[in-house]
Amino acid sequence: MKAPLSNTFFVISLLIFLGCKDDNKKQEQVVTPNLLVIMTDEHNFRTLGCYRETLAQEEAYIWGEGLAVETPNIDFLAQNGVLFSKFYAVAPLCSPSRSSFVSGLYPHHTGVEQNDSPMHDTIVTFAEVLRKKGYATGYAGKWHLDGTGKPQWEPERDFGFSENRFMFNRGHWKKVIDTPDGPLIDAVDSLGGFAYDLNDANDKSYMTDYLTDKTLDFIEKNKEKPFCYMLSYPDPHGPDTVRSPYNTMYSHMKFTPPATYYKEDKDLPSWASKTEKEIDQSQYFGMVKCLDDNIGRLIEHLRINNLLDNTIIVFTSDHGDLRGEHQRRNKGVPLEASAKVPFIVYSKSLKQKNKKVENAFNSVDFAPSILSLIGYNNEHKMEGADFSELLKEPKSQSQFRNFTVMRSSGSAKTKWIAAVTSRYKLVLSENDPPWLLDLELNPQETINYIDVPENKKVIKELVKGLKDYVTKYEDPYLQGTTLAEFIPKLINL
Repeated sequence: MKAPLSNTFFVISLLIFLGCKDDNKKQEQVVTPNLLVIMTDEHNFRTLGCYRETLAQEEAYIWGEGLAVETPNIDFLAQNGVLFSKFYAVAPLCSPSRSSFVSGLYPHHTGVEQNDSPMHDTIVTFAEVLRKKGYATGYAGKWHLDGTGKPQWEPERDFGFSENRFMFNRGHWKKVIDTPDGPLIDAVDSLGGFAYDLNDANDKSYMTDYLTDKTLDFIEKNKEKPFCYMLSYPDPHGPDTVRSPYNTMYSHMKFTPPATYYKEDKDLPSWASKTEKEIDQSQYFGMVKCLDDNIGRLIEHLRINNLLDNTIIVFTSDHGDLRGEHQRRNKGVPLEASAKVPFIVYSKSLKQKNKKVENAFNSVDFAPSILSLIGYNNEHKMEGADFSELLKEPKSQSQFRNFTVMRSSGSAKTKWIAAVTSRYKLVLSENDPPWLLDLELNPQETINYIDVPENKKVIKELVKGLKDYVTKYEDPYLQGTTLAEFIPKLINL
């Protein structure tokens, strides 16, 4: 017996209506992006192909003509994302920089103005914000925000990084293995303590490979829901050693000291004085190559699991390493290779490829910007600038703020503070006269332009920005120092 035509028509109409409602739900459904933050430690930006491309030939190959590490995987992120050419560590030292990066607050408000200081319990990180929004969160690698513990796996305070079994507080260990009781450093010194020795580390036990594996495990476990994971590699920080075969990949290269290695001693400020002998780069290059290969593994895993298009990948470092420039090594000073860090944001949703942002930013600006990019209005106080609009439309940077501040850590022998734009740095130091660096005219940072009459306007603008920063963010750093005396003098030039 056939159903009456009117009933059939009603059923079909109802099904169409319900189907349309379902389609509308699908159209309205907002896809929540994953977030993968990759941080290296003490990374010289010149070792990355994508950063060498932003430099003149003589600035790109400072250790010898054509001598470089090939970094195709990190370059892929830049070629398909947004590269910041002037991103600085708020203080070029591990702990202060990291505290500001995860919190969006300046170091004097995180409780971490020098290395090995524990971050305040009250700090809310970008991970905590995302965790409360339903993200699976985690962290692997060096943390350096929980005091003096070393290595101190799985710190009790996770600051929103819920899965932190493979987080360790500090150290630059080379070999690690899994045990029933958790990760274990598999190298000891003559006294039976943990050591930085390679101890025949391989592609499973070398720290860079090990942390990558743990990140892949986390992604695999949480790929059906939004995730936020921070992977903090302790390389390419010293000691300059790396596992085979990376330890011999660059040993054939004949490295020469950078041009600034031979600069004159006359009238150098304390923060640019010569302190080191010549440095071999082969092992450092090897560490960078190992990092890039492992980042390639991460990208490929996201791709084959159809996650790459829905994952924001951020690549950066906590600070730089001079690697022989100015006859110095390591960090702690306002010179480019010490304070400037690579900062790249990859996201398919940005629809931006191979774009460059030249405005000056620092570590404090990351947390508020990434939360805004993901789409969350953060109800917690953050002091950094939100540059998420520049990620969406880099062409708009001419209308955006081009000023940031960085300063030495609380433990520095000589205090300094710098007002920075994409072209200039005004450096005020306790033991030195003011210095104005012009990165356009003198990228080697060997000339002081403070007495050039044409720079008076620039100097006044930089000093005003510095004064506004000190007032707005209640930075006590200048109090009781000769630094404060420079401000009225420079304003009245």
